[in-house]
Amino acid sequence: MKEQLKNLIQRLRKSLVISLIFILALAQNSFSEEKSRMPNWIYDAVWYQIFPERFRNGDPNNDPTIETLEGTWPYEKQIQWSVMPWTSDWYKLQPWELFNGRDFYYNAQLRRYGGDLQGILDKLDYLNELGINAIYLNPIFESASAHKYGTTMYHHVDNNFGPDPAGDILIWAAEKAEDPSTWQWTAADKLFLKLIQEVHARGMKIIIDGVFNHVGIPFWAFQDVRKNGKSSPYADWFVIKSFDDPGTPEDEFEYQGWYGVTDLPEIWEDENGPALAFREHIKTVVKRWGDPDGDGDPSDGIDGWRLDVAEMVSKAFWRDFRKWVKDVNPDAYLTGEIWWEDFMNNKMFDASPWLQGDIFDGVMNYRFGDAMLKGFVDKKMRVNPSKLDNLLGDIREKYPLSAQYQLQNIMGSHDNERFASMLINPDRTIDHGGNLVYNKKFKVNRPPDDFRKIQKAILAFQFTYIGAPYIYYGDEVGMWGADDPDNRKPMIWSDLQYEPEKAHPLGMKRPEDSVRVDEDLLDYYKSLINLRKEHEVLRRGTYRTVVVDDKNKLLIFDRTIENDTIRAFFNISAKKSRVFPPDSFASEGKWQLIYSVNSNTNTLEPWGVLIYKSLD
Repeated sequence: MKEQLKNLIQRLRKSLVISLIFILALAQNSFSEEKSRMPNWIYDAVWYQIFPERFRNGDPNNDPTIETLEGTWPYEKQIQWSVMPWTSDWYKLQPWELFNGRDFYYNAQLRRYGGDLQGILDKLDYLNELGINAIYLNPIFESASAHKYGTTMYHHVDNNFGPDPAGDILIWAAEKAEDPSTWQWTAADKLFLKLIQEVHARGMKIIIDGVFNHVGIPFWAFQDVRKNGKSSPYADWFVIKSFDDPGTPEDEFEYQGWYGVTDLPEIWEDENGPALAFREHIKTVVKRWGDPDGDGDPSDGIDGWRLDVAEMVSKAFWRDFRKWVKDVNPDAYLTGEIWWEDFMNNKMFDASPWLQGDIFDGVMNYRFGDAMLKGFVDKKMRVNPSKLDNLLGDIREKYPLSAQYQLQNIMGSHDNERFASMLINPDRTIDHGGNLVYNKKFKVNRPPDDFRKIQKAILAFQFTYIGAPYIYYGDEVGMWGADDPDNRKPMIWSDLQYEPEKAHPLGMKRPEDSVRVDEDLLDYYKSLINLRKEHEVLRRGTYRTVVVDDKNKLLIFDRTIENDTIRAFFNISAKKSRVFPPDSFASEGKWQLIYSVNSNTNTLEPWGVLIYKSLD
């Protein structure tokens, strides 16, 4: 009996161990599955970023008014003001700007052009024809600023982006911002939901900007803290340095702004993230926009988030944020703005800690854009093909392979000088010295046509390299401009007649430039997008550097999937280069030329590109 009991105990122990192993295996599999929940559609994405206020004015009846300037910089009451003419000379001061006697850079922050959601809806077919299938919108939530990074509330679209600004204000007043059960859908919200529907009907995806490191001064919870001080239930949402003492005539209220900018009160957080109540508020916001009707089907909601200044928010919070988003929509995409680790010393982040599958799917890959400048544009800072390959290779080595396909390979954006203006302003690390305020020698004119050859070579690289190509609105029609605010000019449309640009903000001489759609460049963008769509290998194939020839300034790489290979040749110089392909190319009939830029099969012209497809 004693022996039988001993055997029974042993069997129970063994069974318990096996069960424990099984449970651990399930947990591991579940964790691996969770980490691998990266959206499949990103492989095929061609990104297009829209700055809503400057894309298209589809409904002049909702244009901002002088009253809508309250609550944002410069916090000075304007006596005269009007919406800017969409087609005016960018640097030319309008009558109300001349009246206040201030310079261009003061007035640029007061300007509103009336871009709205209807304008985006009106131009979806344009984007569809261009070949775009993934749209990223800069912030659309209610905010007094033009850029909308100073949020007033996360649960409503800006009322001047919708058809009934006055009616939306009445709806806000009937709600309690802290109580989601009171939230309604405004006219602007409903128009945004229609935009989502129309985007999806065209086979596109749409993501929006999430700004959770800071808010605007009018943000409802921050205003409560200003009013009620320590007794406010939201006092721990922000970094408050001192509260006002009601017993003194002075206002001692002091808080921390993002990067010291008091316009943007910073959200408090520790190593675990923001205060619990703020986290719960954001979780509710995620559900609202991810599945608007709450029926468990996210097809009526957004397809993901771009997360602003993501390195300034704790990874613990982002891990929770990812879970909230993926619980609503497992196919949603999360990309982070992981950029400068040390701006003064030109050091960008190694984003790999954010790309292990538990935080973001991808990041805005500014490192790609900077490598392109160093390889193709710079003169004094020019690098040889081998160094260019090393710059890109460092990303390939450190970032997980699955994440490399999810990267947004970026040139221009709302945060740096326009792609076209990079071409005539070489020898600067991207986002450095790209504004006349910091660099009076920065050229603000349209780049001469010869420089478009360089732009086309970079674009060919961007659309054939591993990762998702990314277009900032207007780059495809040839827009140019310095860093903020010049990178946020109104979009150029072929149905509008624009004043030539001849004014200069510092009164300096400049060439007079006509402002119109560059049809040749637009067609070139379309051809590259079609090339990428026609060849799956350019979207999902592995990458391999084949030849790096510093003497002849050649870089050659392969993209391969199964038995399909595309080989791309790039002449990274202003001189002709003979092409001496590997032995496999000598076998007649094994390769077919499918794309070329400034070149033929024997010679690569300056900035020339040849792209071949294997026939095996």
